[in-house]
Amino acid sequence: MVTRMTADSETERKVSFGFEDVTESEKVARVKGVFRSVASRYDLMNDLMSAGVHRLWKHDAMNQVNPQPGERHLDVAGGTGELARAFLTLADKAGKRRGLDSQATAIVCDINDAMLEAGKARPDNQKWEGRLDWVCADGQSLPYPNRSFDAVTVSFGIRNFADRVAGLREFRRVLKPGGRLAVLEFSHMTVPALQAAYDTYSFNVIPKLGSLVAGDEASYQYLVESIRKFPAQDEFRQEIEASGFSRVSVTNYSGGIAALHFGWAV
Repeated sequence: MVTRMTADSETERKVSFGFEDVTESEKVARVKGVFRSVASRYDLMNDLMSAGVHRLWKHDAMNQVNPQPGERHLDVAGGTGELARAFLTLADKAGKRRGLDSQATAIVCDINDAMLEAGKARPDNQKWEGRLDWVCADGQSLPYPNRSFDAVTVSFGIRNFADRVAGLREFRRVLKPGGRLAVLEFSHMTVPALQAAYDTYSFNVIPKLGSLVAGDEASYQYLVESIRKFPAQDEFRQEIEASGFSRVSVTNYSGGIAALHFGWAV
């Protein structure tokens, strides 16, 4: 992910932006531009690109998180808040089964104000008034004290971090002992022949779909490239473990098109 080059006796850190190498600050700025451009069509494009299957992946991921009444949830790079609303829904169901009335709360944290505005505009947020908050902040420098949350989730966002390891360490810092981390991300298929077919679809169809639906081919070209640059499942699992998480598991979805990495802060 990271290379280093020396210029004028100073070391400048370089990271990948799709198939380009850019400085960390440039990646942050360009990622903001990507998601500002696609914010209004983000949920629709996700449905079209995955034929709606991404919702099944997220549903299974939240079942593994197992939300409980009274818990605090932080959804980093949470965009339009889909996982946060799912967390609150499942926590309420668990409370009803257990006869508990303590209410869970959730925060959608995203570095991109346009994505947050798109999320806040959704009418299905009204039922969560007072329990769902929206914060514009960098996932690599979270504005919360140590041991603040019971669960942290990231859905299709960590590959856009300028330094994902810094983000993982922040997640570990803000989780309570026994807290859960769930990272759902596009990954690598487990059968090479299928990977080749998926790449053909990704590079030839998704950017054109982005142009047609969102009016932005370049942003979806970046998204496809960023998926290919993301580490394979086992390598990313090792990064999570090195960041202080225990019992890290990997669940592949749709043959590895996406993968859920799940770990515990113990």
